[in-house]
Amino acid sequence: MKESFYIFQSGRLKREDNTVSFEPCSTDGEPLPKRFLPIERIESLYLFGEIDLNTRVINFLSQNNIPVHIFNYYGFYSGSYYPREYLNSGFLLVEQVNHYSSSKKRLFLAKEIISTASANILKNLKYYDSRNKALEEIISQIERFQSSISSTSEIPELMGLEGNIRQAYYQGWSEIISDSAFQLKNRVKRPPDTPINALISFVNGLIYSLCLNEIYRTQLNPLISFLHEPGERRFSLSLDLAEVFKPILGDRLIFKLINKGQLKDNLFIKELNSCYLNENGRKLVVKEFEEKLKTVITHPKLDKKVSYRRLVRIECYKLQKHILGEDEYEGLKMWW
Repeated sequence: MKESFYIFQSGRLKREDNTVSFEPCSTDGEPLPKRFLPIERIESLYLFGEIDLNTRVINFLSQNNIPVHIFNYYGFYSGSYYPREYLNSGFLLVEQVNHYSSSKKRLFLAKEIISTASANILKNLKYYDSRNKALEEIISQIERFQSSISSTSEIPELMGLEGNIRQAYYQGWSEIISDSAFQLKNRVKRPPDTPINALISFVNGLIYSLCLNEIYRTQLNPLISFLHEPGERRFSLSLDLAEVFKPILGDRLIFKLINKGQLKDNLFIKELNSCYLNENGRKLVVKEFEEKLKTVITHPKLDKKVSYRRLVRIECYKLQKHILGEDEYEGLKMWW
């Protein structure tokens, strides 16, 4: 079974015979042991260190349909090497463009994405509210915003509602998060200024790249989106899908890590007005994230057990079927 490989050290990535090797950089002049990554097991690569690689290994990864996701010095998502698409469909591409070009078709999908995201946000809030957290007022506020989604007629108006829902949601985190060191006062992104903001940005980067991985395994084009505006140098469809999965995969993971005391102050580095996870912090979050993706639940419509990772692929297939006119898209709303 294929899996994602994460490289946190700096070093050199090479093609060696018919596989990939990684040579870590030495910090004290002593050579470090080379590691081999079996090509047949690699689903995707995540690079966090300063990695040297040449066209030989890039071509080899491309031949094996392996996306590479790059994170900067602070551990925040920078971009992806997206291999040549191998599941092409000209008909689907034309229809996907048509759904973006048509205001009516695009608005339907954008509304469903926001409705789904807000439903998953409410599910999180109601879960904690049932455990004696004072979240009733925030839940009511988000439900009012949610009721306005159907009457919106423009994408910018819809994006404004999404921002209002997120802002209200973040206000409720002070009730959900038990550790005062991780209270979210303001959402700051570039750069994050507190441990909680650093954690949110890091986890969101993992979710964006996960969505891009799963899009790549379908015939969808990652550049053509419906909620977020397509633009240069970004795979905007992964941003659309991430809205659905951030409350499911990201926010719940953050609550668990903090409330169970797994995150400590020594896992963060603070510099002037910025804050980010150190290598040990990133490894901890990635380990928990991967374990979450492997967790299985029973899917009510498919009547079988599927992993959280598989849920992302299923969401891509549902979107694809909608675009082809086979089945109307209904976003994944948490039932568990």
